Amino acid sequence: MPLNKTTLAILYSLIAIVFFDAMGLLIKYLSASYTAAELSAYRNLCGLIPSALALWGSAAWHREGRFLKIRQWRLALLRGVMLTFAQLTFYMSLGLLSFATASTITYANALFLVALAVPVLGEKVGMMRWSAVLIGFVGVVLVVGPGRDTFSNAALLPLFAAFCYALVGVTARMMDDDVPTALINLYASIIAAVGAFALVPLLGGFSPLRAPSDLLAIAGMGVFGGSAVLLMITAYRMADQSDLAPFSYFGIPVAFVLGWVFYDEAPWSELFPGALLIILGGLIIIWRERRLRAG
Repeated sequence: MPLNKTTLAILYSLIAIVFFDAMGLLIKYLSASYTAAELSAYRNLCGLIPSALALWGSAAWHREGRFLKIRQWRLALLRGVMLTFAQLTFYMSLGLLSFATASTITYANALFLVALAVPVLGEKVGMMRWSAVLIGFVGVVLVVGPGRDTFSNAALLPLFAAFCYALVGVTARMMDDDVPTALINLYASIIAAVGAFALVPLLGGFSPLRAPSDLLAIAGMGVFGGSAVLLMITAYRMADQSDLAPFSYFGIPVAFVLGWVFYDEAPWSELFPGALLIILGGLIIIWRERRLRAG
């Protein structure tokens, strides 16, 4: 029996999440020998390929004459700058924290999205969604762990990354409706690549290749990350965001299992119950948005 579009989109998004986590594993492995800026530069360079493929596959872009210049190009460039710092700080955290902890904290971006929608988009957020944000942030605080013996300032890096990722997401909603998502993503990818390469000399420069296997790991990082972006873009063009959003939290248990299998990490005390509150807050927001849309 053939899959319907929504089911297929969910499958694509789940595969994308696994690929993103696989990319993160390779970044954590490579971070012992290369700086976060170097890895970000390599990742963004590879990221241009899926962005270009997604644009070429956009029917709307072909229909409108394959234009590349957009009216809000300054905003598009700003989004690329924000993406540069989001990736840099997240990649830094992967080298300093357990894999599952760094990944889980970045899921706070869904909470930041709601909070930023008020000043940036002028949205009115009701008590239900503010309560969800509060629940989620309690979970974030528990995972970050200020006052805990194992607390590290490095835990603030993925939190800052989550904030930047949320800015990238909320400003995407400010772009003109007739601009294809793939073109918006291509602008961000190009600027993120330029920004990452510009930061490398300021943060230690490029390191020589330590081992031939590192080249394979760098290529794998790019393939996994690029494929994940392409799958995610495809999924969000096939189904409503509200249908896919609940499945995004699948990445938290996947990150825990991968960190345990490959790095022998099992940060139970760091992640729980905070991770559950982050998931609960996010799911309440998703449920509320779906109710509003249905009503």
